[in-house]
Amino acid sequence: MFIYKDELREKILDYKFNDNPYLYRMFLEIILKDYKICELIKQCDYIIPVPMYKTNIKERGYNQTELISKGIAKKLNIIYDKNILIKIKQNKRQSTLDEQERKRNIKNVYKIINEDKINGKNILLLDDICTTGATINECYKMLKKYSDKVTILVLAKSNYKKG
Repeated sequence: MFIYKDELREKILDYKFNDNPYLYRMFLEIILKDYKICELIKQCDYIIPVPMYKTNIKERGYNQTELISKGIAKKLNIIYDKNILIKIKQNKRQSTLDEQERKRNIKNVYKIINEDKINGKNILLLDDICTTGATINECYKMLKKYSDKVTILVLAKSNYKKG
């Protein structure tokens, strides 16, 4: 939806890392005010957040994409399910790695369970930040094995530069 810079960047970082789960309301409102995005979302059967590993959720206290996904699902009347795509392994934080390391680091950390729920369905995959695309692409590939259509919605795209 946006470029990851300036005030938006600061708000996302504040939301993710400074124990400010209430900020999800601001991001939810931004999404819901965008008519085109809402029409795209309404075409989906399920909304699935990019999952975090259970240890990270315990440390942070919440998964930021889950909070936004739940809000979207409730307001636009689509199914929210965090128990379809799960993160099964702890890996290094993507933000600490270069592009090639990110691609290797994200391999085999996600798993689809309850695939019968999404077989032939249209899925919205939600993430907060896309830097190199390694995480979102890995999640997309997993979901696409079972789903008819996977739409990706990312709050902010980073202008990541190699090297």
